[in-house]
Amino acid sequence: MINGSITALVTPFRDGKVDDKAFQDFIEWQIANGTHGLVPCGTTGESATLSDSEHKRVIELCVEAAAGRVPVIAGAGSNETRVAIEYTRHAKDLGADAALVVTPYYNKPSQEGIFQHFKAITDNVDIPVVVYNIPGRSVVDITNETMERLYGLRNIIGCKDATGDLTRVTGLIDRCGEDFIQLSGDDPTSLGHSVHGGKGAISVGSNVAPAQYAAFHNACMSGDYATARAIHEKLDRLHKDLFLDPSPAPAKYALSLMQKMTTDVRLPITPSRDETKTAVEAAMTRAGVNW
Repeated sequence: MINGSITALVTPFRDGKVDDKAFQDFIEWQIANGTHGLVPCGTTGESATLSDSEHKRVIELCVEAAAGRVPVIAGAGSNETRVAIEYTRHAKDLGADAALVVTPYYNKPSQEGIFQHFKAITDNVDIPVVVYNIPGRSVVDITNETMERLYGLRNIIGCKDATGDLTRVTGLIDRCGEDFIQLSGDDPTSLGHSVHGGKGAISVGSNVAPAQYAAFHNACMSGDYATARAIHEKLDRLHKDLFLDPSPAPAKYALSLMQKMTTDVRLPITPSRDETKTAVEAAMTRAGVNW
């Protein structure tokens, strides 16, 4: 099942290369701390700076480390439909449970272009697909009407919504029903997203505090919103301060304090500023993260 606290995994680097061991050790730690699912090669994984061979290797490492214990939803998007088909096919071949496919960025396609993009992917690859709607990065927004059309395609099982617009949850339940898996892509609004009927979140913060985010989503899924709100209040600064500098630099700084990986990021992302480091440390303390 795809629900709960799903970590948008950072990709550890060392000396300019993917740090295979740190990545698999990190995944083991995530699962041991209750994370419900894993997303390799998403935005937080710096997928835009991975080579084709690195992209495939990161997914392979994740599938191998997860060993079927939690779902692996592999990032497989591109602004070029043929490349998105290729990445989605590789995700299936490598054993991923589903593919996370972002709306085509930079091109600014029409709603019909978005539909045809996803149709081409699902026509060519037989793997469950989660549609990733993030207009803040891709420029284009998927309307509820288009999302309903997409859900009519084979293998489209749900969406990751990073708009922060909580009214969409009920709107999509009305159009697509309860079985359509709606995942938040925005930690600060994931509590409200769940209240409206969301099934979980693909989270940045859970990189740093997997146990706390798992507990938060467990409370949401059980309908214990008093507990969920109390946890949310402790996590609120972490939600936000991990974005004081372009992600995932602040998350990697936090994880370096915990000796999980180096702070290495790839240009055009740069390491966190000193003032961001101070804020992140305070947010970690408030969230109950030890280092």
